[in-house]
Amino acid sequence: MKIKEILGQGKPTLSFEIFPPKTEDKYESVEQAASEIAKLKPAFMSVTYGAGGGTSQYTVDIASGVYHNYNVTALAHLTCVSSTKEKVRQVLKELKEAGIENVLALRGDIPQDGPIATDYRYASELIRDIKKAGDFCIGAACYPEGHVESVSKTIDMDYLKQKVEAGCDFVTTQMFFDNNILYNYLYRIREKGVTVPVVAGIMPVTNVKQIARICQLSGTYLPSRFKAILDRFGDNPAAMKQAGIAYATEQIIDLIANGVDAIHVYSLNKPDIALKIKENLSEIL
Repeated sequence: MKIKEILGQGKPTLSFEIFPPKTEDKYESVEQAASEIAKLKPAFMSVTYGAGGGTSQYTVDIASGVYHNYNVTALAHLTCVSSTKEKVRQVLKELKEAGIENVLALRGDIPQDGPIATDYRYASELIRDIKKAGDFCIGAACYPEGHVESVSKTIDMDYLKQKVEAGCDFVTTQMFFDNNILYNYLYRIREKGVTVPVVAGIMPVTNVKQIARICQLSGTYLPSRFKAILDRFGDNPAAMKQAGIAYATEQIIDLIANGVDAIHVYSLNKPDIALKIKENLSEIL
């Protein structure tokens, strides 16, 4: 099923993300985690794509397993910063053969020491090629706090509009920890004429190292409420995990109460976190 159809049903949806292993010896454990999350019957599951396409086959295999073995709609990520057009065509062919209808088109992070191809500069260029390649439902990323490389939020929104004009059907946000940031962002992009569905990306933070890396990569704003949780529970792993899941749950409840029905949880291959969040929302969903 195409994700744009799922999002168009007019009811809250909950989806989860899986990232493939970097090495073959970890594949079985990731596949097991994916199967356990798939058993929760989320609206869909996304499968990320490693820098340089190094895990591209794992992405296709895991997405295919989620779809064929558990009848869960799969969303395969596809990045282009280190890919040639030939590589993109090959991956799209594999996805089509596997019955995967949904692709999240991303530029991807610039690798610090890996190869950078010159076929693509922007995600909008990748979106156009996916559109030409077949009947895919195409998603893209958006950044409520502005992309870390953008000169301004306004310019970043212009890039978002280019993605939509290129053919993307929905967008998924980078993680955020203050819902008011998203509400303001939604108002501004709607004013710019971006009307595609927006899926809110939520990250349950369960350890202090995790948040340090998040802030380093994305510059995400941390509200005082969230900082207090880190200060109080950061040295107690079990308490931090419980508090992080509770904070993410509160975010989701507030989003749904305010009409943001599409929720995507960055569950980090952890079925127990996915299960707990779904249990916390059992009556709401």
